[in-house]
Amino acid sequence: MAEELKQIIRHFLVPDHIKLTPEQRDALLKKFNISIKQLPMIQISDPALLDRGFNVGDVILIKRKSLTTKEADYYRVVVDG
Repeated sequence: MAEELKQIIRHFLVPDHIKLTPEQRDALLKKFNISIKQLPMIQISDPALLDRGFNVGDVILIKRKSLTTKEADYYRVVVDG
């Protein structure tokens, strides 16, 4: 099972998932004038998050490839589920 998860995470279609520091999180929320509850959610059980050290309440930066801007940033808060 562990090897299967590693293969999922390394797959070319799975974008980078980066945990924001508390300072980065606070700057993001201030920049967009939102609370953490207003961010889109991603479940802790999502295969892209498994065995990568993410915890409920963390804010994740997802870097996806884009045809128009080469790379697009998406933010998610990790929730239980």
